[in-house]
Amino acid sequence: MVKKLIFLFIFASSLIRANELSFNEVVQLENGGYKISFNLDKVAYIKSYSSNDPNKIILDVHDAVIVKNFNKKFNFPIKEISIANNEKIARLIVDLYEPVFWQKPKQEKIDNLIEVSFDIERKRNLKTSKRDVIVAIDAGHGGKYPGAVGPNNILEKDVTLLIAKELQRTLQDTDGYEAVMIRDGDNTISLNKRYQDARKYGADIFISIHADGFRLSSVKGASVFIWSEESSSTIARNLSDKKREKIQAEIKNIEPYDFNDDEARYKYPEIYKNKIKQSRNLGAKILDQLKRDPYTHIHKENVEYADFRVLKSVDIPSVLVESGFITNPEDAKRLKGKPGRRMIARSIFLGIHNYFKDFPIEGTFSEDYIGHVTYTIQKGDVLSEIAIRFGVTVNEILDLNNIDERSLYIGQKIKIAI
Repeated sequence: MVKKLIFLFIFASSLIRANELSFNEVVQLENGGYKISFNLDKVAYIKSYSSNDPNKIILDVHDAVIVKNFNKKFNFPIKEISIANNEKIARLIVDLYEPVFWQKPKQEKIDNLIEVSFDIERKRNLKTSKRDVIVAIDAGHGGKYPGAVGPNNILEKDVTLLIAKELQRTLQDTDGYEAVMIRDGDNTISLNKRYQDARKYGADIFISIHADGFRLSSVKGASVFIWSEESSSTIARNLSDKKREKIQAEIKNIEPYDFNDDEARYKYPEIYKNKIKQSRNLGAKILDQLKRDPYTHIHKENVEYADFRVLKSVDIPSVLVESGFITNPEDAKRLKGKPGRRMIARSIFLGIHNYFKDFPIEGTFSEDYIGHVTYTIQKGDVLSEIAIRFGVTVNEILDLNNIDERSLYIGQKIKIAI
C-alpha cells in the first residue's frame, strides 16, 4: 500500500509542471517542401492526423499548454497555422491550400528544449494529404552488450543488425513505408532510449529483433513476443528474468525531458489497452509468415508474452521477434548465412504488410492498397533476390509489369503483388 501511495505521489508530482508549447518557424527546404517546427519543454504524446475537408494537418499534443493563442498566415501551400488550448491538449492546425505529402512529427532535444518538426511537400496527383507508415527497427543488443554467443563466436548483436538492415532495405525501397533504425552500427543503446527513440521518430510500429541463447543447446526456433507483466512460458520467463535487473536500473535513469511510458500506462489505460491488442495482431501476422518459411523452425506456435521493457510504449504497437537460438547449432548455421537472415527479414516485412492491409492507418498510403506494392530498383538489385525478399517468383514480377529481365534499370518502379 505504501509503495502504491509513493508511486501515485510521484505520478501526481510529475504533472504539476505543464509542458509548454510554442511556435518556432517555417523553413523552405531544398526540395521545395517546407519544415514546420515548434518547441516543447519535454517529449510528449502527440496524435497527428490529416483532414481533407478542408485540407489540414492537425497535431494534438497531450498534457501540453500554450500561454497565448497563436494564429499566423503564410504563403502557398500553407494557408495558416494556429495553436490553441483544447482542454488538456494543445492543438496545432496547419491549414493548407491543397493536399500535401507529409511526415509525422519528430521530437529532438536541442539545448534546453524539445524541437518538434515535420515536413510537407507538394506532389502531383494527390487527391488527399498522405504520409508514409513509419516502422522503427530495433536491432537487439550492440556495443558493449553482445547478447548471446553461438558456435564459432557468432554474436547475437551482429546477427540482429544484419537482419534489421535487410528489413530496412525492403521497407525503405517500397512505396508507402519509411524505416528508421534504432541502431545502425555496433553502438551501445540503453533499453529506455530504444523505445523512446521510436516515439521521437514518430514510429507507427516498433519491431525489436533478437537471436537469443539458452542453457540447453537443443532449444531452437523462432518466436514472437509482446509485452506482459506475466510471462507465458518458461522460456519467456527466463528471458524476462535475464533482463529484469537491468530493467530496474533503466527505470531510474529516465531523463526529466523524456516521455514516461510507465506513468502513461495508468494515465491512458484505453490507449494502452488498444496498443496491446494491436501488438497481438501485428505479432500474429509476423508469426504466420515465419510459419510459412520452410527453413525456419518455430519454437512456439502462438504469440508469447514477456516483460520486455523495449515493448512498453503506451501507444505504439510493439513486438519482439526471436529469430532463433544461436546456442542451437541448426539455428546458428541458418542465421550465420545471408539466405537464412533474409528469410527472417522477409517474414517480418510480409507480416507488417499484412497487418496494415487489415488495419490501415487513416491518412497513410496503407489505405490505398490495391493488390500490389511498388518497389524502386536500387543499385546492385537482382530480380531473383527481389523475388525472394517479397515471397514471389521472378515470372510473377515480369508478367505483372509486362517487362523482361534485361529491361531493368536503377530507379525503375516495379509492381509486386503480395
